[in-house]
This record gives sequence, structure tokens and C-alpha cells, in this order.
Amino acid sequence: MDRWQYLIVLGACLLITAPLEFFGAGVYRRPRLLAAALLPVAAVFLVWDVIAVAADVWWYNPLYITGVIAPGDLPLEEVLFFVVIPLCGLLTYNAVDTILSALRRQRGKAVQNNEETSDIR
Repeated sequence: MDRWQYLIVLGACLLITAPLEFFGAGVYRRPRLLAAALLPVAAVFLVWDVIAVAADVWWYNPLYITGVIAPGDLPLEEVLFFVVIPLCGLLTYNAVDTILSALRRQRGKAVQNNEETSDIR
């Protein structure tokens, strides 16, 4: 079970943030924007990781990874990390932005109604 921990955590992150897709325009429903946001960031950090692993700056405990190794001597879980975690961040950002925008619109309407009521008096 230990070797699945990294993947289980990534899966839990996706599961917890999945309902946030239903706020606003969504993230999964805009694949081009999603790719434009994820791919450059993932590329930079994957290169960074490859360099750090090659320089023995850090390593991955084989007890907690599946053993599937991607190019650059990175475990599959590490590659997925740079897709899953930013994706969860985008889902969260989109949901918060949608909620705050709705609250601002609602507040603006309330202020406008107050001003109209004041003008009548």
C-alpha cells in the first residue's frame, strides 16, 4: 500500500476539487486555456526536477512510488504532480473568482437600488 501513497494523494486532490468545475465557466470545459495555463508551468518545473535529481539535490523514496519512471529519471507520480496540483489550483481559483464576482454584482445591485430609492425621496 505504501507505494501507492503519492498517487492516492494526487487522486484525493482531484476528487476533492472536482465539484469546483461546476462554478462559472469551468476549467475542464476550456481545454485550450487549461493547456496554456498548465503546460508552461509543468515544463519549467519538470526541467527543474530533472536537473535537481541529476545533481543529487533530491531523490524519491522507492517505498512510496510505483516504480514507473518517466524520461529524465522522474517517477510517474512526480510528473503527474505538476499537472494535478496546478489543475486543482485553477479549479479553486475559478470557483472563488466566480463566487466573488457574483457577490460583487449582487452588492452593486443593492447599492444601485439604494440610490434609486434615495432619488425618489
